[in-house]
Amino acid sequence: METKSNDYEAYRKTQMEDGLLFQDFVVDLAWQAGLVIAQYASKTYQFTIGESRSGVEIKHDKRRKETGNLYIEVAEKARPRPGPYAPSGIMREGHWLYAIGDYDIVYFFPNNLLRALYKATNGNGQPRYRRPPESPTSQGFLIPELDGVKYAALLLRPNASGKVDKVVGDLEKLAAELHKALAENVNQLSLFGNAP
Repeated sequence: METKSNDYEAYRKTQMEDGLLFQDFVVDLAWQAGLVIAQYASKTYQFTIGESRSGVEIKHDKRRKETGNLYIEVAEKARPRPGPYAPSGIMREGHWLYAIGDYDIVYFFPNNLLRALYKATNGNGQPRYRRPPESPTSQGFLIPELDGVKYAALLLRPNASGKVDKVVGDLEKLAAELHKALAENVNQLSLFGNAP
């Protein structure tokens, strides 16, 4: 019988694989739009330098359509444990751009703007943006999508969800399909439909 620890490790592995696949998708999408993102793969580089050589952090927000918000993480833990959270990419030096979204839309925000939005208050001193209860591994805040569109430095709309939002038992096969489609189509932005 699996323990909660084993259940969490399986969940974490699935989430990591999903995140890496989305990162690769965004790297290719950004390349077609003229933005080069060079991601680091090793934990050593990611923890000492950052997620990428270009100072870009990429997050897959799978609940964007469901909630109408973007969840911006400000602190994290690799695993549930007692003690403090570590600052996430937007709060660390060496990161300047944050890409978040899903296979339909990717928002690019300057980190200094996200830090300012996190600190912003309304007229009565309360945070301007809702901060959901912290999870055992994450702290953050929610930006409504309308504000996301208003504040994003760049929006890319590949409209790919119908092609990749499917039950996937084999992420390697899906990655191969995406890579093949990218190689066959010079213009990534029109690969999955009409992009504004």
